Amino acid sequence: MFLIIILGSTDRRAPAGFAPIAIGLGLTLIHLISIPVTNTSVNPARSTGVALLCGNIALVGQLWLFWIAPIVGAVAAGFLYNSFFEETLEERRVRE
Repeated sequence: MFLIIILGSTDRRAPAGFAPIAIGLGLTLIHLISIPVTNTSVNPARSTGVALLCGNIALVGQLWLFWIAPIVGAVAAGFLYNSFFEETLEERRVRE
């Protein structure tokens, strides 16, 4: 969902100057909703550091999920954005 917000707010058809607001509010919403529920980490590097330094080998075994899930989600969001919000032929002609 976060990548769809980024793609939508930085699209050439989006109003200029609102991308930082949309992206910042989206990230804030992700944190406000998910931290109280799961203590979420939206940064794989942060998750990796904690897992490696805490001494719990079970966490290291689950570390692949913190790297693969964001990549799979980003690819899915890219495909979804292109399929739902693709420029029409008429919009391309007007732009050119």
